[in-house]
Amino acid sequence: MSKPKFFEKPTGLKDYLPEAVAKLRNIEFNVLDCMERWGYSQIITPALEFYDTVGAASSTEDRKLFKLLDRKGKTLVLRSEMTAPIARVVSSLLKDYKFPLRLSYHSNVFRAIEEEAGRDSEFFQTGVELVGDASSEADAEVVALAIASLQAAGVQTFKIALGHVGFLNGLFHETLTNREDAQKSLKACLLNRDYVGYREMLQSLQLEAGVEKELQGVLRFRGGLEICEQARAVTGDPTAQDAIRHLQEVWNVLKAYGVSEHVVIDLTMIGDFSYYTGMTFEGYASDLGFPVCGGGRYDNLLAQFGRPAPATGFALKTNRILEVIGKEAIEPPYRVLIAYDEAHREEALQCAKEIRTREGVAVVTRLVSSEASLESEIELLEDEHYLVQGVIYGDVITMV
Repeated sequence: MSKPKFFEKPTGLKDYLPEAVAKLRNIEFNVLDCMERWGYSQIITPALEFYDTVGAASSTEDRKLFKLLDRKGKTLVLRSEMTAPIARVVSSLLKDYKFPLRLSYHSNVFRAIEEEAGRDSEFFQTGVELVGDASSEADAEVVALAIASLQAAGVQTFKIALGHVGFLNGLFHETLTNREDAQKSLKACLLNRDYVGYREMLQSLQLEAGVEKELQGVLRFRGGLEICEQARAVTGDPTAQDAIRHLQEVWNVLKAYGVSEHVVIDLTMIGDFSYYTGMTFEGYASDLGFPVCGGGRYDNLLAQFGRPAPATGFALKTNRILEVIGKEAIEPPYRVLIAYDEAHREEALQCAKEIRTREGVAVVTRLVSSEASLESEIELLEDEHYLVQGVIYGDVITMV
């Protein structure tokens, strides 16, 4: 095996240059500020967790976890998502805190992805968890906050697709009783948005004509509140009926928030995490084919850590949001060059100290020996994409 070159990086990892970092930080700060104004407090968890606890509880497939051993031989994992680590903290360090708990975070997460174009092994998430509230009001709150967060991040045009795992679970239980493999295969097709494969799978199951038509019709269950009434008519399964009723309640709360125009109901959605137990949703920007946020209800996860509680939440996919707004320029700070000679060093550095206390100002200092040297410094900074706004040299202040 050849030795990697010094400038090479592992597959799926990337460097972020200053301009991209500025945009990432801008997204992060604006979104966390939005979440704080909704009453969510930020939490930080370690990048490494024990495989037997958080790793096993995570929804990420085992083969996609980065694993390593500590000195005692225990298996550790790099966190692959944030929900399971927060569930651990809620059940331990926050065990004496009363519900509901509103927590926010911004973190990098890691997944071992096979070599595919455009897939990252490390990416950033900014999200919230609302723990201890099982109501439709709580589900609607996190959807409304996801909408507010996308707007705070600078995403102008997007849609939130809202679903519920109970609908398909109930419908498939009713129509495909004792055919768990078939149910699993159909769900996999829907999860991957493989509608051609879904239809082909239905045909291969040799179902009664009426049942096959009913399951084919699921693909049309996408739209406004009227979709719920259409879905209610095709199944009498109690689980499916409860799911539809819950979505109607969530929709009505979102309408009260004034954000229902951003939402579509999509009953083909099942969520990409195995621990989802109820409502799920994904957010799509108009000019990007991948979701920029996702979330849902997970009422069984905290029981694995010894503190059973209902919970719901979401995460923004910050890297993908960067792709959406990446072409938009961020206004740079007002940049000041303070150039000085040895005789005026103390005066110049004290001046730089004072100017750096001002909001939105960046200061660069340079020791120069002559005005000619000063001119070369200005040219150098301009070449480095600095916007040189002011110069102090000796006793003279010159605006450039």
